[in-house]
Amino acid sequence: MCGISGLFDPQGLRSFDPALLVRINNVQSHRGPDEDGLHLEPGLALGHRRLSVIDLSTGQQPLFNEDGSVAIVFNGEIYNFQALVPELQALGFRFRTRSDTEVIVHAWQAWGPECVHRLRGMFAFALWDRHRQTLFLARDRMGVKPLHYAWLSDGSFVFGSELKVLTAHPAFDRKLDPRAVEDYFTFGYIPDPRCIYGHAHKLPAGHTLTLVRGEAARPAPQPYWDVRFTHDNPIGLADAEAELRERVSESVRLRMIADVPLGAFLSGGVDSSAVVASMARLSDKPVQTCSIGFDDPRFNESQFAQQVADRYHTDHRLEVVGSDDFDLVDTLAWLYDEPYADSSAIPTYRVCQMARKHVTVALSGDGGDESLGGYRRYRMHLGEQRVRGRLPLGLRRPVFGALGQLYPKADWAPRVLRAKTTFQAMAMDAVQAYHHSMSHLRAPERARLFSPALLRELGGYRSIEVFREHANNLHSDDPLALVQYLDYKTWLVGDINTKVDRASMAHSLEVREPLMDHELVQWLATLPSDFKIRSGEGKYVFKKAFEPLLPHDVLYRPKMGFSVPMASWLRGPLQARMREAVLGERLRTSGYFNAETLDTLVREHLSGQRDHSTALWMLIMFDAFLRLQELPVVS
Repeated sequence: MCGISGLFDPQGLRSFDPALLVRINNVQSHRGPDEDGLHLEPGLALGHRRLSVIDLSTGQQPLFNEDGSVAIVFNGEIYNFQALVPELQALGFRFRTRSDTEVIVHAWQAWGPECVHRLRGMFAFALWDRHRQTLFLARDRMGVKPLHYAWLSDGSFVFGSELKVLTAHPAFDRKLDPRAVEDYFTFGYIPDPRCIYGHAHKLPAGHTLTLVRGEAARPAPQPYWDVRFTHDNPIGLADAEAELRERVSESVRLRMIADVPLGAFLSGGVDSSAVVASMARLSDKPVQTCSIGFDDPRFNESQFAQQVADRYHTDHRLEVVGSDDFDLVDTLAWLYDEPYADSSAIPTYRVCQMARKHVTVALSGDGGDESLGGYRRYRMHLGEQRVRGRLPLGLRRPVFGALGQLYPKADWAPRVLRAKTTFQAMAMDAVQAYHHSMSHLRAPERARLFSPALLRELGGYRSIEVFREHANNLHSDDPLALVQYLDYKTWLVGDINTKVDRASMAHSLEVREPLMDHELVQWLATLPSDFKIRSGEGKYVFKKAFEPLLPHDVLYRPKMGFSVPMASWLRGPLQARMREAVLGERLRTSGYFNAETLDTLVREHLSGQRDHSTALWMLIMFDAFLRLQELPVVS
């Protein structure tokens, strides 16, 4: 696991300042503390920070082919690299290392841009081919590894694993994108390919970007893979359970290849427990497992993790996070480089911090909910969609729209009585309704929060356009497929993968995700949707598959999630920081917010009249981001 960076002159052969390359490369030294590597030639600069995981002695980067005409900087792991070596050797390529990085170089020489179709793993890389005068960038299919880029005012191109590589360049334009502000206060993160800065971009998952020297046009990213929901697999349920166990086992086995200590996160949920069970069956040594517990029992899953650890005799470690563990605001703002409001980043940071004391690589259960229908919101969406299918929109919109307006917003009430959101969703089409359910702040709330100036600057843009664009690319009318696909394109990449990548790399820890293996994901997309959600039970086939391997309580208990007691924090120990941020000059003078709304949010939350913890936490993190913008560009 590493950090990559680079500069490219697409129109000429200007010389880049070596000191500049060192600076932008080293701002992400946490991603690769073991070694750094640089390569400069006319019109090109490549930088690399290495966390040694495979081939510790000879896997340094940038790595070159035999004659030095092809160079690569690479972040990630290619899990099938050992299978590709003999195929490439048969084509005449000789290997000087045991690294998966060299496999990519020779795969490029053999197959050109089509090489990405042969790679199974998590990756972001930049490859320079001097003979073709081509810089080729690629990102893995599920967006596990990040890659950011920008065009600078002088026409040159800069890229890096993290956005801070770009902002460290003195020529980078830091003007914010108002559409990104709208997106952030909708989703709590900024979906790909947008960044908070208008001149920066994220290379989307499953895309490549090819720059050829001398070509005047700025190329657009090109897709090379997308999940296809066919639901045409004729397999029976019992056979699907058996095959699913085997596929998970194979995915886990591939991710256990490492030359450094390896373990797993064990939350006590279904997904991480299944990964640990699969690891234990593949290993002749106790699996090292790590869990975070909370001193607030409403958020503590550690007893379920302990059940799995006891069953498989893992070398298990538990650390308890206090209910006042909120002192990471500025740390998180620096790590994520742009506004990011998933508060579960706090325990994620802590579990990565703990794991790194014992292992260099950890397997996680991320991705299972998206592929297997595990979220409660999926079941709710299907129920709502059944009603939508029976009533025309022309009838639903006035009836449920009126109910949604009249019904009070009952934050204090039991969930069954909070019908306002459901009524509102019933007046919408499927895409709009799912966008509504995934919005941290819904359209009326954003309209009250934003200043008239920001609303004018948005020019009518609304974040639902993100969902509409992706939905247009889904070739399925299955209602579960729709919400899974939208999550693959937005939530999974922009929230989950971003959270885990930054939190883990902050501690130089590599996290691998067996349930996001693209071959497993695509196979699951061929299964009927009622294999995933049946009789109100999410992950149905997955739970049935792992019944022989996991305790019943782990498989069939209510989903708890990895959350923190934010509402009480903001009324207690985090109150001073909230007041400083939300009522302070930085947000009020930014030009983005309505000052009266800021006052109201604080007053109503502190009085207990309303729970505004989501909006207030988003504002705290936005303020922390703005504070970072006041710091010098480079040290």
